[in-house]
Amino acid sequence: MKRTLLPISSVAALAFATTLLWNHHGVHAAGGYSAPMEGNSVSALTSLDTAMEAVASHVTPAVVNVAVTSRSTEHQAMDDQEQQIPPEFRRFFGNQMPQGQQAPQLEHGIGSGVIISPDGYIVTNNHVVDGATEIRVTLHDRRILNAKLIGRDKLTDLAVIKVNANDLPSLGWGDSSELKPGQTVLAFGSPFGYLQFSVTRGIISALDRPNPFRDDARKPGGFIQTDAAINPGNSGGPLVDAHGQVIGINTFIISGSDSFAGAGFAIPAQLAHTTVDQIIKSGSAHHGYLGIGIEDVTPENSKFFNLQDADGAIVTQVTPDAPGGRAGLKTGDVIRKLDGKPVSNSSALQLAVSEHAPGTSMSIDILRDGKPQSLSVKLGEYHANTEVAEDSSSSAQQKGKLGLAVNDLTPDVRQQLSVPSSVQGVAVENVRPESPADEAGLQPGDVILQVNRQPVQSAENFVSQVHAAPAGNDLLLLIWSKGNSTYRVIHPEQSNQTGM
Repeated sequence: MKRTLLPISSVAALAFATTLLWNHHGVHAAGGYSAPMEGNSVSALTSLDTAMEAVASHVTPAVVNVAVTSRSTEHQAMDDQEQQIPPEFRRFFGNQMPQGQQAPQLEHGIGSGVIISPDGYIVTNNHVVDGATEIRVTLHDRRILNAKLIGRDKLTDLAVIKVNANDLPSLGWGDSSELKPGQTVLAFGSPFGYLQFSVTRGIISALDRPNPFRDDARKPGGFIQTDAAINPGNSGGPLVDAHGQVIGINTFIISGSDSFAGAGFAIPAQLAHTTVDQIIKSGSAHHGYLGIGIEDVTPENSKFFNLQDADGAIVTQVTPDAPGGRAGLKTGDVIRKLDGKPVSNSSALQLAVSEHAPGTSMSIDILRDGKPQSLSVKLGEYHANTEVAEDSSSSAQQKGKLGLAVNDLTPDVRQQLSVPSSVQGVAVENVRPESPADEAGLQPGDVILQVNRQPVQSAENFVSQVHAAPAGNDLLLLIWSKGNSTYRVIHPEQSNQTGM
């Protein structure tokens, strides 16, 4: 940068002129200063400061720093090769892989979280803990505690972890459905990982922002947009209102520089609260599913659907045999209401469907060629490759003697879980907390290869093998998890239930 230097004489003249200017505005030459400003305008600002200080003081103790250790993704191919080595020969290689390969390395990441119960349940983002081999939480009082992953939901990018502690400061959920653009909000977290327990203030810039991700169009939108500064490391931290209630979970930014550019986004509390409650209860979340493609009604396309306004969601695709198709939805239908509540756009429809439980019966008001119709639909469950009804075996399996649910390893499931084609078995869909499967260390995303030394061919075959085992006997499972295969002994619950 070019610098311009003033001659000393010019500097002296500038200083003299500045002194005269200060004296003119009431700054005394003897070194005294005028009294601080008073008045209604100043009082309004100080009152606002006092209010924000009170909110920050209330919220900050419930905000945590989340440090994660995970396996380096660049070594995944090496892990796949390791699986080709028979277990009885691996010990000869020690920590060294054949052909001079080195052992998998670890990566470290930092995010944020918020304590939602005094007994240590913490909400963060799924992308913060994805692939974690170790999770450590730093509390506001600087204690560092190990955390256990309770469950995570890739669809909403939410996860729940838990620390072994009591009487922790915690926050309650607010009502994100009542938010208005322009409303004051505060964002909390650990920007860039090392600026722990930071708070920024802003407003709600917009609501119901659509899903910007291209990896899965079924991910719900409804994001809260805010200009409260959110940076890398803030992921998983809370967005709170003036009452200190959590109205969103910070999750991503849109920026050309990978840092704050005035557009941060949070998962709305109405979706986060429902999802988190399910994860705490069962170890996973279950989302309603229609099986349709949708897009917004716009001023440009509304005339082609005989609409007088730009409200609603246009059906662009109907999956055969999915709930929407069975209910009679067709391409070109415009969904205007769901259970009597107006649908403003496609993002609002996705959010409303996702927060309802699978199996819920709902009414759908549509316009078809300009004519109103009402349909009835029973929501299915969003899944990696299909949807299942509420009373299907997947839900029943959570209550059985193992405390887990499984799914076939379809191509979609393999892609989502990064499971190599050489791995054959069934994917663990969810694990009930404190169940035999949980105690044995099974986690969603693991693959069960064998039951009692017998290969597992499908989810149905797995269920048959478990039920064929003598009552009261332990089971030996061969598990593939994050590139490694291990045997786990599981002690089934003594139960008359027929699930897993």
